[in-house]
Amino acid sequence: MKWRGRFEGYNAGALRKDLISGSIVAIVAIPLGMAFAIASGVKPEYGLYTTIIAGILISLLGGSKFQIGGPTGAFIPILLAIVMQYGYENLLIAGFMAGIILILMGVLRLGALIKFIPKPVTIGFTAGIAVTIFSGQIANFLGLRGVERHETFLPSMAEIIHRLPSLNVYSILTACICLAGLIVVPKKWPKIPGSLVGLLLSTLVAALFFPGQVATIGSAYGAIPASLPELHIPAITWELIVKLLPPALVIAMLGAIESLLSAVVADGMTGTRHNSNRELVGQGIANLLTPLFGGIPATGAIARTATNIRNNAVSPMSGIVHGVVVLLILMLFAPYASNIPLASMAPVLMVVAWNMSERKHFAHILKTRTADSIVLVVTFLLTVFTTLTTAVEVGLILAVVLFVKRMSSTLSVDKVLPDPSVKHEKVGAHMVTEQHDCPQVAIYNVEGPLFFGAASALENSGVGGQTGHQQGILLLRMGKVPFMDMTGEANFTALIQKYRKSGGTVLVSGLQPQPLELLQKTGCYDMIGQNHFFEHTGEALTAALAIVNQDRCRGCRQMAFRECTGLCRRTQETKSSFPEGAVSVPIPVNSGR
Repeated sequence: MKWRGRFEGYNAGALRKDLISGSIVAIVAIPLGMAFAIASGVKPEYGLYTTIIAGILISLLGGSKFQIGGPTGAFIPILLAIVMQYGYENLLIAGFMAGIILILMGVLRLGALIKFIPKPVTIGFTAGIAVTIFSGQIANFLGLRGVERHETFLPSMAEIIHRLPSLNVYSILTACICLAGLIVVPKKWPKIPGSLVGLLLSTLVAALFFPGQVATIGSAYGAIPASLPELHIPAITWELIVKLLPPALVIAMLGAIESLLSAVVADGMTGTRHNSNRELVGQGIANLLTPLFGGIPATGAIARTATNIRNNAVSPMSGIVHGVVVLLILMLFAPYASNIPLASMAPVLMVVAWNMSERKHFAHILKTRTADSIVLVVTFLLTVFTTLTTAVEVGLILAVVLFVKRMSSTLSVDKVLPDPSVKHEKVGAHMVTEQHDCPQVAIYNVEGPLFFGAASALENSGVGGQTGHQQGILLLRMGKVPFMDMTGEANFTALIQKYRKSGGTVLVSGLQPQPLELLQKTGCYDMIGQNHFFEHTGEALTAALAIVNQDRCRGCRQMAFRECTGLCRRTQETKSSFPEGAVSVPIPVNSGR
């Protein structure tokens, strides 16, 4: 996506639309930025710094015209765990490293690979993150005192139960007022940010009617500075890089998934098409520079991107405006933000968790009761009760194993014969019986991918089992084998070698381009012989009947092919005229078979 494409035809009218949409998104982003930072275990201003710096850079350098970047709810459990285990300073280093990884992913053009993550995995961990976010706000909603943070779900719930006697009625009332604003305002006045109204209303009520009775941002974290921090380059050592590489990879992976999902949503809403690799590079640069100003990891924010589009954004300028407006508000109104009650922030995050829970998709996959349902539930439970890293790793492995199992069952190998009762005498497995089977020619129909998960099916199918006994010609119909890997090729080659070693002849019909290319590279094609490959089964069968032992056709009552009558008769008539072992001229066979 070139610059002229991103701003082509840009004029004063477009700028006006971007100014309006960017300002509205900024108002939405401010409470979310602070809330996400607090939930991640850091000071609220760090969320604002991320909104400003990452928001501007992602819009300026990313691959989507409408993407709004910043801190998101998906990062909360990861960042909280990193802060608790490694500390805030090391979180900045992990975010910096994640930026480098994202840039490398974009440069190496890995953007398309993110799309191959199975849907049950993404929905499972997204729903799990939503549960984690929601449960993490119960303490602030109830105004519990002395609550210690824990990395995992069960200890956190135990801590809340233990602290229930300290609940604060004023905090609950404050939280309910904010929650009412979050629910009612979007329904009555869709253009007005419900989170802003909820925060302002609940803050005013708390300040006027029960001052000092609820914890605020200022009392918990201190006053919010009215400016950006100075540039600070963290001290990075090789030991830190090794220690922080796992969390950095998790941040990069989740950032890539979230940003590209958001870009896809934007494409669907606008009819545009984003550049996934450029988006990863833009996300990487943003995460590379944001930690230098104290910001936490950022990615594309689906809800804010959708808000940007709904308010008629035209270009990436709206995202840049959004970051600038947040900076101006920070500089002008930061002292007032310190008075926001923590109980008011809790319902904001709870609503975010509810909206990101993917509950409809979750229920839909669950109702199918398929292997995908298992992947979904396992990923969800592991996200809630362990870590996101474990959940995604196990979810992906389980998805791959179940996929291989399903694919292995799709490979079928059946012994077939032509059915004279259907058009073009199509072959069918039902035609093969003890009383109706050619003693010399065995035709097998192979359907499905011949790969490592299904390769043994060919070996166990009985193909070649008659070698050395009766049937000396093996005809393999491979027209419905779309793919063959090295394991499949090895099993296929072993079968051919075994059959040829026993004196049999192998013919192949309808081989697809990919298996053909692989067999040519491995030498199996030359071993079988170029003249033993045919485009149609009929041609291969003509060749097979041309080399059968016609002495054995004499007196045969199987009549597997319509040519058998002629072969038997001709054998009787010409027995005295031909030397033993001579071959007669073959009768043409319908190539459609």
